[in-house]
Amino acid sequence: MNDAAPPSTNDLLTAVLFGPNFRREHGFWRRLLTTEPFRRPDGGTPDERLALSYHRLRILNNALDSGARLAADPRALAALHEWLGPVDPALTTVAGIHYNLFLGSLLDHDAGTLRDLSDFLALRRVGTFLCTEVAHGNDAAAIETTATYDRERDGFVLHTPHAGAQKFMPNTSPAGGPKSGVVAARLLVDGADHGVFLFLVPLTDAHRTLPGVRVRRLPARMGSPVDHCLTSFDRRFVPRDALLAGQQGRIGDDGRFRSEVPNRRRRFLASIGRVTPGKISMSACAVGSARVTLAIAVRYAGHRMISGSRAARRIPVYAHRTHHGPLAGAMATVYAMSLLHRRALDRWESAPESDRDEAERLVAVAKGWITWQARAVIVECRERCGAQGLLENNGMTELFTGIEGAITAEGDNLAVHAKAAAEMLFSATVREPAPQGPGDTDDPAFLGGLFAAVEDLWFARARERMAAAPPGDPLGRWNAASSAALRGVEAHAYRQADEAYAEAVAALPDGAARDRLTELRRLFALRWIGRNSGDLLASGRLTADQVTFLPDAVEDAVAVVAEHTPALVESFALPERLMSDWPIAGPGYADVYDDPEGSWHRGRRAGIRGRAAEFRRPVCGSRRRPLREKVAALGTRGVLLAYWGTASVLSRWFEKPQVSVDESVHPKA
Repeated sequence: MNDAAPPSTNDLLTAVLFGPNFRREHGFWRRLLTTEPFRRPDGGTPDERLALSYHRLRILNNALDSGARLAADPRALAALHEWLGPVDPALTTVAGIHYNLFLGSLLDHDAGTLRDLSDFLALRRVGTFLCTEVAHGNDAAAIETTATYDRERDGFVLHTPHAGAQKFMPNTSPAGGPKSGVVAARLLVDGADHGVFLFLVPLTDAHRTLPGVRVRRLPARMGSPVDHCLTSFDRRFVPRDALLAGQQGRIGDDGRFRSEVPNRRRRFLASIGRVTPGKISMSACAVGSARVTLAIAVRYAGHRMISGSRAARRIPVYAHRTHHGPLAGAMATVYAMSLLHRRALDRWESAPESDRDEAERLVAVAKGWITWQARAVIVECRERCGAQGLLENNGMTELFTGIEGAITAEGDNLAVHAKAAAEMLFSATVREPAPQGPGDTDDPAFLGGLFAAVEDLWFARARERMAAAPPGDPLGRWNAASSAALRGVEAHAYRQADEAYAEAVAALPDGAARDRLTELRRLFALRWIGRNSGDLLASGRLTADQVTFLPDAVEDAVAVVAEHTPALVESFALPERLMSDWPIAGPGYADVYDDPEGSWHRGRRAGIRGRAAEFRRPVCGSRRRPLREKVAALGTRGVLLAYWGTASVLSRWFEKPQVSVDESVHPKA
């Protein structure tokens, strides 16, 4: 007999957010970020924080059983970003570049090539990715760095022809150790331009750049410090096997270029195929950051006490609709973001070749929508935390600036959505005929149909505007249609998120978990329909009475979700040790501001003969003393013993296999 207890409501909702294989896909990363090396540091200069991120990258790499397995598994890469992104955005950036864009590109190209990856797998050399140029961002197919084939030396000469062709923002400085890069360059053979390919190029040793490579640090950017640089090449030679070859092209032993892909743009897209897993990872990073920010804001709202209607009464600020209403809406959005992220990942990973383009388009649309929604959630949560949300030690400012990077990385959101809009504008979408006339707004199926109606409406408008534009001017026709088409892409993302909601609800058994998810879906739907109620009324899909009562329906849905929002935070599965590193996430947040020399401690100081320096105060929300106080208390001998003990424990921990098989980065078939 099976005596195992049925899953709790919280367990069921956690599975909704993370998928059915929560422990296997996420357990390792969730556990890793709670270990001492990944705890939130106390201050530090930008260079010190950058050094810490690279140090953590090596700890992470040592904890893996195989960096190659991680690079080959898009689900594991997404989970890395989902959990580490909120903890250390700089670490997440350099890890994503190394494992996905760099190591993944090496693994994806010409599997039969005998290339020694041991330095990269052991992180004796850190990998980076050089594609974007100063003058070429979203139009990377037009980059101007050249790789000219030299027959006499049987290799390629990389060269930067002018300032606009400098590689823009790769992490190519010697910080973090010796670097090698995968460089996108235009392949020239006997004067013929064969398009953009990737080349493996050593860039630096431990202290300086290698001959033919010039690296200059860019000005500091907002957010966590990463060594973003301008990088150029002055006739830098690399051997023939530096070309990452494949069906898109290769140089044979006879020095001739051959390709199975006649279109140069297709060759480029084949070369940079790792951008799609990168988009998935950006979505994951945004989802994780939004969850953490919302969890902090909800917890703070529960223990931030303010005056009630009666002077003697104190109530949590969460009791006010003006406070819990936005947080309840954010909860419905965060669940939608999580579900759309899983939907896009599942479809892309399982798509047959015939559906590959559509699956990649969904990944791109999801990346743009999710990262934009994450920014809105983070800004809302920051505001609900007032001045506390502006302090770096409470984590929200770092997450806000980090999401700006995700919005731009792997293709700027607007450009990505514009490309999807153009593709969808000319594709024929056949739907089942919608029921004529309005339905019941209490019917989830009817609400779901309204999502499709909004999407169809905006694309119909875009086509009408394009048809009305003067012929013979492609740019003018696109400009006439683009605004409406972009609204159509937004509506498409909302529809996909609602369908993911519907599938998740249907998969749950009857009970509290299904009720909570149904309530979240209803709030998500009503808020979107409210934004488009005028169009739905004009098209006959809603009645005037329904539009009139929509605000009341939204308020009722907010009240229901807000009641359960504090409990829903628990479904995020955020470890308490992680949350303790953000002061306002705990009820004792005010203790961080205590002053051991304050007059209110006069009696305590007298009791200990005035030794106020020994007063202990929490640091970053925990009960740990600052390192300098610990060192002073231990003395030289104590420090040596502590170091020896810690080193022994860590060495034994890292010598073990990565984790048990059900929590490890699982191998691909």
